[in-house]
Amino acid sequence: MTTISASEQLLIFDTTLRDGEQAPGCSMSLDEKLRVATSLARMGVDIIEAGFPAASPGDYEAVKQVAQQVKGSTICGLARSHAPDIERAWDALQYAEKSRIHVFLATSAIHREYKLNMAKDEILRRVHDGVTLARSLCVDVEFSPEDASRTEHDFLADVVKVAADAGATTINVPDTVGYTVPSEFFDLFAFLREQIADRDDIVLSVHCHDDLGMAVANSLAAVRGGARQIECTINGIGERAGNCSLEEVVMAVKTRPDIYPLFTYIDSTQLYPVSRLVAKATGMHVPRNKAIVGENAFAHEAGIHQHGMLQNAQTYEIMKPQDVGISRSNLVLGKHSGRHAFRKRVEDLGFRVSDQETERAFNDFKILADKKKEIFDADIEALVLRRKVTQSGPWSLTRLSTSSASGQASTAHVVITHDSGHEVEAGGRGDGPVAAAFSAVEKALGVDVVLRNFDVRNVSMGEDAQGDVAISLEYEQQEYHGSGLHTDIIEASVRALLQALNRVPGVAAVKPKSVTA
Repeated sequence: MTTISASEQLLIFDTTLRDGEQAPGCSMSLDEKLRVATSLARMGVDIIEAGFPAASPGDYEAVKQVAQQVKGSTICGLARSHAPDIERAWDALQYAEKSRIHVFLATSAIHREYKLNMAKDEILRRVHDGVTLARSLCVDVEFSPEDASRTEHDFLADVVKVAADAGATTINVPDTVGYTVPSEFFDLFAFLREQIADRDDIVLSVHCHDDLGMAVANSLAAVRGGARQIECTINGIGERAGNCSLEEVVMAVKTRPDIYPLFTYIDSTQLYPVSRLVAKATGMHVPRNKAIVGENAFAHEAGIHQHGMLQNAQTYEIMKPQDVGISRSNLVLGKHSGRHAFRKRVEDLGFRVSDQETERAFNDFKILADKKKEIFDADIEALVLRRKVTQSGPWSLTRLSTSSASGQASTAHVVITHDSGHEVEAGGRGDGPVAAAFSAVEKALGVDVVLRNFDVRNVSMGEDAQGDVAISLEYEQQEYHGSGLHTDIIEASVRALLQALNRVPGVAAVKPKSVTA
């Protein structure tokens, strides 16, 4: 087993904006990416992988903007081991305070034969050339042998040595398809650490997917085997079953220093606020039973558990909710509360907002306080996030009316307004008021979409609770997501639909005439 020193740092590499965003329906606008990146840097993330610049003009621009605007963290861009990709990545990253080019190439037998059609010698040459070029542009270079966990160990060792000799400063070992298990992965990292035992300047990194539900366990096993960087995402989002969860590995290391005597620079009190920010930006709700940041993570219902908690919280809690940024308070403010009390509560919840954002959220709070008898922390959190994660386009709801009766089709009428002042209205019919309202919006904007997912949850408790609606839709074979918040579920649903449609290219320019059902 690799000896772990308590003075060693465990680097946290966040790929929420790259690998996390690749999950279907999780795409974020440029403004959302900048907000998330800024929050990650403030939380203490060491490396932020901002995107894959060669993938699209939008990805290139996002990486460039994050590189220019976000300070403190190293900003990273992904590139295939291909000269145009690497040069494109550097073109976007060169503006960063600290930058890293992340080069990858598949190495497993199945990828060599069916995806790349390359022999081992060609793979080694491409690794050498790609890393050499990247290092000529940037002093910080990471190399990843894609599907490393299914690559023959001897060949993987050859790849790692070639990348190291070519100038890679970090060697990342991905479990690309979530295939490995902890004991197997520990052995692999111990083996690779021996292969480059004379290279103390190289950091071994781990990148795990959660297809078998072991991404966090495999990542921590890799740390015990010699890894000193974990690649992860907020809420564990990502392709297929997702990635290793940042909040889970950070708190595992913090909670069990006897097993992982390492340190990170992560401010764990920011985990909950950042989790909610990402959930709002991507439209993917955090499961209630999600470790660390789920609503039930610190909830205790069984009588024997509650009794133990009253005597000593450590009977059933191995960490304090405040450690991850979760407040213990319940009812906090009312309609007579002032701006100072509101701002103090927002700050207590872990959010940092500007004076302008606070004023807007406070105005929303006063409106909500007239509708709800009780205002909970979750209500305030939702209001702040609605303001922090803005709509990615120009259309907003001005007026909505619906009518429904048992045994009859529901009808709806909407008026929506463009930022330019242009106003359109339309009527629709459907099997229920939400379907009718969606039909009216589609007619107003002249689009025809397929609803793929519709998720509604209450923000807090009570009959007057706000409804938080998350949807995903398909338009011209592309998936888009949106979310909406309101005490009226139908209005929240329409707001979610408009946010999703605002992400559809070309919708901003649509100027249809008013139509009726």
